[in-house]
Amino acid sequence: MSDRIRHLAEQIKQLEAEMAKEVQRLRIPLYEIRDNSIRFLNEVRQRHLQQRLGLFSYLRRSKLKHLLTAPVIWLCLLPIMLLDFVVTLYQLICFPVYGIPKVHRRDHVVIDRHHLAYLNIIEKLNCLYCSYFNGVISYVREIAAYSEQYWCPIKHAGHLKSKHSRYAKFVEYGDSEAFQSRREALRTEYEDASIDDIGRR
Repeated sequence: MSDRIRHLAEQIKQLEAEMAKEVQRLRIPLYEIRDNSIRFLNEVRQRHLQQRLGLFSYLRRSKLKHLLTAPVIWLCLLPIMLLDFVVTLYQLICFPVYGIPKVHRRDHVVIDRHHLAYLNIIEKLNCLYCSYFNGVISYVREIAAYSEQYWCPIKHAGHLKSKHSRYAKFVEYGDSEAFQSRREALRTEYEDASIDDIGRR
């Protein structure tokens, strides 16, 4: 990767961090996080409770196609739980051996929508499912990205719609010299990752 591309990638990361801080600053304060718990302002919580749709009303308003397909959606929970377990086991065993930093599951699987008083129990369960499912996919993708950097850090010839967090470091497709000269160095270049649990080098 050229110095110019590396510089641009770093600038993008810094701008994203700045934008996140600015969005947070401009956000209307509806809640605060204290001692790892979310606390809504009293008037906000009261408004949420008033807006909650009761179970009977919720089920009565539900479309038939949603009710009929719900079992299929929930069936997907079994393979995602298995994937979560197997990939976590893979990381726990292999990453310390390779010297790859640990991907923290808590950074990807975030469960907090159950604090929303305007959701009824079915909506909270649905939100729990979506948070877990998408969180596990994000977690697994990051572990796969770290693994790909270690084993085969080569960009694709074709355009990717979505690139993972490590892709910018990879060598260009077809550049055999760069691959041979950079392969071993790339196996240890995780300094920009959240490194607080590095395995053996």
